Amino acid sequence: MARATRSNDWGFPRWRGYGGRREAAEVRRCDRHGCDEPGDRPAPKAPNKPDRWYFCERHAAEYNRNWNYFEGLSAEEAAAREAGEHRDSRGFEQARHYGWGGPGDGSRSRDEMRALEVLELEGDPDFEEIKAAYRRLAKANHPDVAPGEEAAARFQAVQAAYDVLRKAEERRSALSP
Repeated sequence: MARATRSNDWGFPRWRGYGGRREAAEVRRCDRHGCDEPGDRPAPKAPNKPDRWYFCERHAAEYNRNWNYFEGLSAEEAAAREAGEHRDSRGFEQARHYGWGGPGDGSRSRDEMRALEVLELEGDPDFEEIKAAYRRLAKANHPDVAPGEEAAARFQAVQAAYDVLRKAEERRSALSP
């Protein structure tokens, strides 16, 4: 004769839900004195140390507002640390255009490639060629010269394309030493 009840904790896959234990789950309390909320947000006790405080959301926000990464360092040491971290992250900064949108031709982003198409440019023009193409197209499509909605829309597209390429050029010039 078979048992009337059978455990659901046998075989694979586990038939009972994960986390379906009957014991009470341990909840860590916020490390802030007098707070009874769950402490589920870790925060470092000191820079470059593995020790952590565990705060609730409200006290974690307060802790982060008052956090000083350069605490205990002299001005020279803080400047040296900042320069070292900037130097270490420079490789990531230079590869920024390989972001979520994906690269265009490997040296320009997809937005920059579209802007070059709007300005009727091909290849890898330098900024002087971009500026000349912008001036030529802006002059031809300016609302004072070519009235109409189509010319006005084309003029706005040319302006937007030039802004994209100008900002990209400014970023590149800021990255180069």
